[in-house]
Amino acid sequence: MQDKSYLMIPGPTPVPPRVMAAMSRPVGGHRTPEFAALLERVEERLKTLFATKNPVFILTNSGTGALETAVANTVSPGDRVLALVTGNFGERFANIARAYGAEVTELDSAWGEPVDLARVERTLAEDKFKVVLATHNETSTGVANDMAGVGRLVAGTGALLLVDGVSSIGGMEVRVDEWGIDILCTASQKAFMLPPGLAMVSVSDKAQAVVEQNRSPRFYFSLAAHKKALSNWNTAYTPAVSLFYGLEASLDMIFAEGPANVYRRHILLGRAARAAVRAMGLETLAGEEWASPTVTAIRAPEGIAADDLRGELKKRWGVVLAGGQGILKGKIWRMAHMGFADRMDVLTGIAALEMALAGRGWPLTLGRGLAAAEKVFLEVD
Repeated sequence: MQDKSYLMIPGPTPVPPRVMAAMSRPVGGHRTPEFAALLERVEERLKTLFATKNPVFILTNSGTGALETAVANTVSPGDRVLALVTGNFGERFANIARAYGAEVTELDSAWGEPVDLARVERTLAEDKFKVVLATHNETSTGVANDMAGVGRLVAGTGALLLVDGVSSIGGMEVRVDEWGIDILCTASQKAFMLPPGLAMVSVSDKAQAVVEQNRSPRFYFSLAAHKKALSNWNTAYTPAVSLFYGLEASLDMIFAEGPANVYRRHILLGRAARAAVRAMGLETLAGEEWASPTVTAIRAPEGIAADDLRGELKKRWGVVLAGGQGILKGKIWRMAHMGFADRMDVLTGIAALEMALAGRGWPLTLGRGLAAAEKVFLEVD
């Protein structure tokens, strides 16, 4: 086992020393003027990052908790819900709606393929839905979906658009108001460079009107309670105070680099990773046109046991990749390049993968993947 490890999974992701230092400060009271001032500062930064004029509620729970918050506040038993499913997390969003008694219609894409906008348009024209669920960045498949396109289609109906942005916000551009997203959910442990424990949920005026009329029971997940608390720069219930300190430090880093530069960095890392994969004679699961900037899904070639090789990567080289989920279990590797990630992280991951594959007899020329990634990096210097 390597003493030094390189965490390259799509969450939790590495936490920068600056953020760790911020979280290590003494915990203060959450019903104080100091915490209220912190919450106000963070709220304004989040609204800028989300590109919204609407409130962004910060909840102490996971990304799945954020998705359940969105559903619990907008879906009543018997409501018609359209779920756009492109992978494991799209399925989870749909299952949350089912748990709240929704009548769910799934519009499934093959895993590795994006949302088919033409099918969405036809489905919306043929039936009436209260809510549409969509995943912006599907980490189980490495697919980035066209949320602006989905938003345009849903805007022509009376439905609300609820979006899972857990692995995109902070690493990919999202324009909530311009794209017509009614509720956007994200969490701390991905591109925000924090440990798990915080979720962030933006709510449009259109969605707020539905929230006030919704019949589903909720208490901790009540957006009405969070809205009331935020009006006084407070949280409805006890927050993870140390994570709030870290969130401010993380946002400081994002805005010091500049959000546009952050997005360009993630796009570049994704391009380099995929170029390296192709140069090694491997295939990515997602096509180049819809490939995620924050995670690359790589098909394991025939004869190579995907999870065994992941174990070797961790044991011999200290590189931790994620495996496949659901129908992709044992069939792919997932290499994240999100949050506190740079060019050397990608090169490290590719070098380890080359060595592990060569040791298993995969016919490749050592260094070919690295050279392809390096070429992508040098093109922008």
